[in-house]
Amino acid sequence: MTETQIPSFPFTSKEALEPPAEWAELRSKCPVAHVRLASGDPASLVTRYDDVKAILSDPRFGRGTGKKGAARVADTDDGGIMGGEMATVLPQEGEAHLSWRRLVGKWFTAKRMGALRPGMTAMADQLIDAMVADGGPADLKASFGFPLPVWVICDMLGVPDSDRDKFSHWSDCMLSMTRYTQEEMATAMAEFNVYMAHHVALKRAAPGEDLLSELIVATDDGGEPLSDAVLVATGVALLVAGHETTANMITKMIAMLLADRTRWERLLADPKLVRSTVEEALRFDANAGVGMTRYIDADIELAGVAVPSGTTVMCSMAAANRDEAAFADADELVLTRSPNPHLAFGAGAHSCLGQALARTELQVALETLLRRLPTLELAVGVDELERVEGLAVGGLSKLPVQW
Repeated sequence: MTETQIPSFPFTSKEALEPPAEWAELRSKCPVAHVRLASGDPASLVTRYDDVKAILSDPRFGRGTGKKGAARVADTDDGGIMGGEMATVLPQEGEAHLSWRRLVGKWFTAKRMGALRPGMTAMADQLIDAMVADGGPADLKASFGFPLPVWVICDMLGVPDSDRDKFSHWSDCMLSMTRYTQEEMATAMAEFNVYMAHHVALKRAAPGEDLLSELIVATDDGGEPLSDAVLVATGVALLVAGHETTANMITKMIAMLLADRTRWERLLADPKLVRSTVEEALRFDANAGVGMTRYIDADIELAGVAVPSGTTVMCSMAAANRDEAAFADADELVLTRSPNPHLAFGAGAHSCLGQALARTELQVALETLLRRLPTLELAVGVDELERVEGLAVGGLSKLPVQW
């Protein structure tokens, strides 16, 4: 294969909710494929379920942050998603990473999510009240899908959700692959750091009942508390991850269900299917973003293919979640699917820390919309929905609905 024949990744599809044709072809014929990222750097793409899970679960392989030769994802100088500087501040591997996860993870337990659920439901109702008062058609992403997770993560961190427009811009810049310039990304990162440093200082002076206040004094097995630099990076990372991906997923999930309205009608008839529907929407998501990178610093074999040390492997969880070898009727949205061991949140030591939060928010969003707006439907054709472009996370630019 010549340089000009190496395909660019991520792939695109004609419709916003449909998977790229390349996924099925690569799973069948080329499980370890050469691709070129937005940065221009080469990587090896894996699309089969077993291979993606194996690489993500292997503790030997990290993200390659700061390692010479690791592929850059974005088309900017540092090539990093979420900001190159922040990625070097937060511990990425080993015991330091596990210690950080233990400290932060205490705030993302099922018990804490249960305590947050009534507040989430009340906020969801308020958002629907406002949307209905304004009249339809409405953009469900702007009116509901985006503000709900922003309110939740801001409440957890003790920051004012009135700053959500700032968070949205900063997040988009930090998740950019091709949308923003290096200068724009660096400016956003600097502004976000200044904002969060000020917030951490305020919490040191007057602690509240929030995650950052607790992290300021918390230790793992009697070790040292987190430094200010790590606290700032943690706050930034949680704000970005805590609203951007979930806001997009709420919007995509509702679009999937309304694209074939018999799905919505089935949920109205049997609301007990909400939990399994959320899991299936996560699995079925064909617009999930770029995936996760792993830097291979030892010679390995994957799907019968030799992968040399120094290779960056791009793991497409979304492609793996459509693997017929792992899921019967993989290209069908099966609301009752169980078990559903999808990889939407990754696997292994770097699996999504906030997955319990995301699941709770998605369940609350769906339950509330079914209860409050049973006549909800798309206000445009499915083929008119448009993808978010140029970001590492997949999403829809808007979701016009009526009721």
